[in-house]
Amino acid sequence: VVGPVGLWQTTTLNIIAGLEDPTSGQVFFDDDDVTNVPPERRDIAMVFQTYALYPHMRVYDNIAFGLRMRHTPTDEIERLVQEAAKAMEIDHLLKRKPRELSGGQRQRVALARAIVRNAHVFLLDEPLSNLDAKLRVTMRTELKRLHAELEKTFVYVTHDQAESLIMSDRIVVLNEGKLQQLGTPEEIYNQPANEFIAGFVGSPPMNFFDGQLQNGGDQWLIKGEGYTCEFTPAPTQRLTENASANVQIGVRPEDIEVLPSESPHRPSHCCGTRTVGQ
Repeated sequence: VVGPVGLWQTTTLNIIAGLEDPTSGQVFFDDDDVTNVPPERRDIAMVFQTYALYPHMRVYDNIAFGLRMRHTPTDEIERLVQEAAKAMEIDHLLKRKPRELSGGQRQRVALARAIVRNAHVFLLDEPLSNLDAKLRVTMRTELKRLHAELEKTFVYVTHDQAESLIMSDRIVVLNEGKLQQLGTPEEIYNQPANEFIAGFVGSPPMNFFDGQLQNGGDQWLIKGEGYTCEFTPAPTQRLTENASANVQIGVRPEDIEVLPSESPHRPSHCCGTRTVGQ
């Protein structure tokens, strides 16, 4: 779930968790309507931006806390905690307290505490935003591996659109509480449903140009101030029915090429450059 900061992503998680009531509509887990099911009966696990660890407890006890609250047998707790700790590669830290851990290790403990429950749905609210860039890359890989191993639904909120493209099977784009598009990362990036998505998803963002659609005989053209663009492939039926319509085209930065100086050109000013590794 991705969108600008403060525009209902966390509220969406709270509704899924049962912490807030939807004003309309229903919440389904598979074929089960859970709209009126209380949070404790929804079989969910949550991981937050803040680690929310008990500072006076050892790592082992932090991971085991939820199991003990559910009166899980002691031998079962031992097995589950060891399995979760091993999966998150923190089994050597079980006797330490949170203050003795790095930020990345604390986040792994928080994740282990969630996965130890083997819940039906995992809700993750910006779980990596407090980590440095290098550790964030590592934890993204860990989460993708964990998702594949558990084969459970992960609902992951982030304001980092690059992170959403890297980690997601499907992306929900929200803006002001409204669904803008639902699709695979490839669909969101290459076939954005509207200008907001086209400009929000992608770094650097898409460039927009206004122009007019023109029928040039064998090919269609879009002409704007200082440019002419051949429209390839052929325009959609909606556009052909509105010949000479004013349109807007979007161009990804990676699709722009610098031509030799002898090519047709016009004076322009470069405000700055950015290396994107391509």
